[in-house]
Amino acid sequence: MSVAQYVAQTLRKHQVKATFFLANEKTNRGDMALDDSWRGFWQTLQQEGHAFGSHTMHHAYFQKDGKSQSEVILKPQFGPRAGKAYEANQLQVCHEIKLVDQRFQELTGTQLKKIWRSPGGKTSPRLIQMGNACGFKHIGWNPSGFLGDELSSAQYPNDQLLKKSLSEIKDGDITMAHLGIWSRKDPWALGVLDPLILGLKAQGFCFATID
Repeated sequence: MSVAQYVAQTLRKHQVKATFFLANEKTNRGDMALDDSWRGFWQTLQQEGHAFGSHTMHHAYFQKDGKSQSEVILKPQFGPRAGKAYEANQLQVCHEIKLVDQRFQELTGTQLKKIWRSPGGKTSPRLIQMGNACGFKHIGWNPSGFLGDELSSAQYPNDQLLKKSLSEIKDGDITMAHLGIWSRKDPWALGVLDPLILGLKAQGFCFATID
C-alpha cells in the first residue's frame, strides 16, 4: 500500500477507473490493508466508481493440486497459517475468497464483483473450478499487460518498463500492477503510471473496469 494514495490520485486526475483485487496484506504503515484505518480509502474508491474483486483474504498462494481430487495446496502469506502450506478443500478455498467480500462489505457497505485473482496468478484447472463453484470467476492478465512493477528496478528501470508497455499493450488487454512492491527500490507507480496513462490515451486507448 506504499503508493496507494498516489495511484488513487493519478487515476482520479485522468478519470480512469480500475479494478482492485484485495487481500489483507501488511502495509508500510504497519497495519493491514483491510483494517479500519483504510476504511476511508476504500470507501472513496468505491464511491468514485472503481470495481473490486478478491485476491484471497490471506494472500494464499496456490502451490499445486492435492492428492485428493477435491483439494489443492495453498500457502498463505498472512493470517493464522502464514508461511505454512496446507490442503484446502472446496469450503476452505471459498472461505479464503469470500472473506474479502465479507470484509469489504463491512468497510464500504457494498459487495465485491464476483471475480477473484489468485496471488501470483498461479492456478490450476481444479483451483479455477473451485472458485467457479463458489460463484467467483478467476481473472488473469495478458502477457503484454504485465507492467513489471514486481521486477528489480536495477535490471528493469522505470523508463524501460514504460517504453515496453507503450509499445506492446493492445486493444482489450488486461493490465496488472500493485499498490506497492516491498522489494522494488525505485517504485514503479511514481515513475510510470502517469506517463503510461497519457501515452495510452494518445494512442487512442480508453479504460474500463472488469465486469
